[in-house]
Amino acid sequence: MFILALNCGSSSAKYQLYDWDNKRVIAKGVVERVGIGDSFIVHEVEGRPTYRDEYECHDHGTAVELIVKTLTASETGVISNMKEISAVGHRVVHGGDKFKRSVRLDADVIKTIEDVQHLAPLHNPPNLAGIRAAYEVLPDVPQVAIFDTAFHQTMPDYAYMYAVPYEWHEHYGVRRYGFHGTSHLYVSKRAASLLGKSSKECNIITMHIGNGVSHTAIKNGVSVDTSMGLTPLEGAIMGTRCGDIDPAIPLFMQGQLDIDYRKMDTILNKKSGMLGISGKYTDRRDILQCNFPDSKDRCRLAIDMEAYRLKKYIGTYYAVLGRLDAIVFTAGVGENAGIIRQKALEGLEDMGIIVDEQKNLSTFSKHGETEISTPESKVKVFVIPTNEELVFVEDVVAILNGTYKDHTEYEYSFLK
Repeated sequence: MFILALNCGSSSAKYQLYDWDNKRVIAKGVVERVGIGDSFIVHEVEGRPTYRDEYECHDHGTAVELIVKTLTASETGVISNMKEISAVGHRVVHGGDKFKRSVRLDADVIKTIEDVQHLAPLHNPPNLAGIRAAYEVLPDVPQVAIFDTAFHQTMPDYAYMYAVPYEWHEHYGVRRYGFHGTSHLYVSKRAASLLGKSSKECNIITMHIGNGVSHTAIKNGVSVDTSMGLTPLEGAIMGTRCGDIDPAIPLFMQGQLDIDYRKMDTILNKKSGMLGISGKYTDRRDILQCNFPDSKDRCRLAIDMEAYRLKKYIGTYYAVLGRLDAIVFTAGVGENAGIIRQKALEGLEDMGIIVDEQKNLSTFSKHGETEISTPESKVKVFVIPTNEELVFVEDVVAILNGTYKDHTEYEYSFLK
């Protein structure tokens, strides 16, 4: 059984083909610059050179056609024809409060995703475009939606509500939703396994730190609070997103700069965060290695600000949980930036968090799941490479087989 996982962004279409019977990824890649010109595909198959080809994709339909063609072509393919694809799993960023788990797509589900796309205008439209494109290319293949927001639907109302007019929630859906749900699900369950406990017995803080950053407080195996909000803009400092700021700042600066809300939205989402502070970089590796005299102090400041904000979230969520079993770092920065992890965790010894500094600074994604706390640390600290696609695939297969349950009950293979 081959499962195709699709993640369609505004100008890209990422994919992964998973061989369920042999439990392995047989191909993965991305189509970049969809709809903006000079598009190309990068296709990776283990044991082969990486394949790259320029191909004009005016829309996501063309991109999905290119993906299927690349997977089946004699030169690049790993399957003989499209009939070998048993199902397609789609990442959908926002499900509002309508979806608490992954679901098989049908007309009603698609309509509901359309109804909440105003909550994620930058994300849901391309997700929907990918869904429609996949139906055109693979009309007889079952398709499943996996929602970023689903994992966080266990939050209590006092955690997800904002102190704004209640009618905003009633009429416009204004509340905290949270994102990166499949990543938080995966690494929290892996951490429980490493602790030798059921996830229902564990209190864990998961820290997904990449270009986008979100943290989740997980109590007895379920999300009770998370840092991203109505949109992915809230919370931690990110690559290009500002995270938590005084909400009066955008209004003040709109007046100072004489710009409309669309321009301000672009500044807060794409020109702020680490890029805004450093003035040059979003990649933490570039920021950490910066030696240019005119940028060095700003790069140091950016790292100090990010680490400080991470530390504040650890303290906040520790207070929310009351008891803490583990902290997990994941995603590109979380898995590889030992200096940022160290800065975020230093000085927390009185909270029972003691890090092995040498082990921490020498731990990267390539080392796999690693405990970086000392044996004396009451709270375990792990670096766990995330695997969102495996959650995708397992949800799809379980739905096809009729065995799918809520994540608190479903026995994922990675729990072992």
